[in-house]
Amino acid sequence: MDQVNAKRETRLLPTTAAELAERGWDGVDVVLVTGDAYIDHPSFGVALIGRWLEAHGFRVAILAQPRHDRPDDFHCFGRPRLFFGITAGNLDSIVANYTGNAKVRDRDDYSPGGNPYWGEQAGKKARRRPDRATIVYANLARTACPGVPVILGGLEASLRRFVHYDYQQQKLRASVLTDAKADLLVYGMGERAVLEIARRLASGMELAGIPGTCERLTAREVAGREWPEPPLTLPSYGEVVADGTRFLEAELAIDHHARSGSSQVLLQQQQAVWVAQHHPAPPLSPAELDQLYSLPFARRPHPASGDIPAFRMIRDSVTIVRGCCGNCSFCAIARHQGPVVVSRGKASILEEVRQMAADPAFTGTVSDLGGPTANLYGTACRSPVPCKRHDCLYPKICRHFAVNEERFCELLVEAAAIPGVRHLFVSSGLRMELLLRTPKLLAAIVAHHTPGSLKIAPEHTDPEVLRLMHKPGPEVLERFLAMVRELAVRQGRRVAVNPYLIASHPGCTLHHMGQLARDLTRLKLTVRQFQDFTPTPGTIATAMYVSGLDHESKQPIFVAKKANERAAQRVQLEAVMPTPRRSTGKKTAPSPPRPGVKRRRP
Repeated sequence: MDQVNAKRETRLLPTTAAELAERGWDGVDVVLVTGDAYIDHPSFGVALIGRWLEAHGFRVAILAQPRHDRPDDFHCFGRPRLFFGITAGNLDSIVANYTGNAKVRDRDDYSPGGNPYWGEQAGKKARRRPDRATIVYANLARTACPGVPVILGGLEASLRRFVHYDYQQQKLRASVLTDAKADLLVYGMGERAVLEIARRLASGMELAGIPGTCERLTAREVAGREWPEPPLTLPSYGEVVADGTRFLEAELAIDHHARSGSSQVLLQQQQAVWVAQHHPAPPLSPAELDQLYSLPFARRPHPASGDIPAFRMIRDSVTIVRGCCGNCSFCAIARHQGPVVVSRGKASILEEVRQMAADPAFTGTVSDLGGPTANLYGTACRSPVPCKRHDCLYPKICRHFAVNEERFCELLVEAAAIPGVRHLFVSSGLRMELLLRTPKLLAAIVAHHTPGSLKIAPEHTDPEVLRLMHKPGPEVLERFLAMVRELAVRQGRRVAVNPYLIASHPGCTLHHMGQLARDLTRLKLTVRQFQDFTPTPGTIATAMYVSGLDHESKQPIFVAKKANERAAQRVQLEAVMPTPRRSTGKKTAPSPPRPGVKRRRP
């Protein structure tokens, strides 16, 4: 690895030609295009990649929320020497623009002031983040600078790299790579792949075969390529469109391939060309993850952006863990971040907290030490042979899955003791079955690190629905509540538990929802947050939604697709809510993620 410049640089990456001139640059190597406002904070993927490339000697500029009705924005830095890097932002653009019931959102927390609109265009309001932004931006970049490689990345591209379901259009679409006619697609956490792409292009080398990427190939190129081993061919676009069963088959194959650590190339024919996915890039090691988060992030938005709601939520949060081994069927975290859990070192985390505390704008509260699932921090696989499952928590915790309770407890104690820190919270979701095994950690979180309420994600209480969600049975929730309430009595404090719940998950009937409502009343749980299932790309639950089949038995299941069916399920939970309706049936914006990809459900 190149020696990374240790000098701390707090200047934002350039976003205009004037800022380029201030640095004395006559051009840039890479232009990163994003559908979010530019926030130079490690919770935002474009900032991570930008700083990573900068640290390795490349000149990087950020084109944030370009006017897709004004293509001239793509000329503002001149012709990039190496490539355009395209991302829709921290959210899939359809999730950002539409509720789970395909209603237009009137708020975008990743835009200045939460305003999703630029203004009027052809009699309609033009959104700052266009639908399927990855395709729109790729086309504009290619038109502006013909011949400059266009590289797709980020969450939207990663989860739409194969044939996928688009819930706003209610149809299956081909790979975003072929629709965008881009040169390459980076999937997963892209630090290794993007750096390799930059190095190869700088050296005049070809981009074929890079781990963590997908290529767009003709049938002749597929036939003529010498593969390291015979590729695995997925059902084609034509096959999955004609038969939803084949879509489920394809999604299960992609999921199994990712978890097994297979080195096979995956092939899928689209309409006219093929997508070839090379094996995943190895996850960053703990030391490399520490190095990444030690880069000189300014930890603030660009001044031209003004107030950005998403930044307010994560400004004083710290990512401590990456990846998830939970494998919930409705969740795409493992498809994007990977099933291998990597924890940062304690010294690196404490240094980041010290830097936050030294900022004059720091309020005294660290809002979150977390990640996709906070209490996966310090966990590891102790299997004597390479694991082919990476499905550590279902149907029960794997015997090789090691939990280091003391490591997390020590981190909390030492971080809370840093001068200037008055409160330190764990706001990310917590896995209940792991907390049952770590009573000391649970006691510490309940006593000192809970921001108002303890966030858990039971999602449901019916055994059959939980099985389809790939989650443990309802007894885990009951045992967990008993332990928390016993702790509260011992500590002499009131502990609120905030459960996340999902309505209309594939296989969930009106009867199941009624039983959930009764179980919540019996367990004395207050319903404050729930959402309708959203069939986003890249999840097994979405494949069940499309096919109408149980992912294990392949037998038909009920799927609430009609508006009245989904509304009827919401009513069951709304009846036991103490506050007005708060489901995603309303036009509310999705919660900004906490560090990494924070929310556990689509």
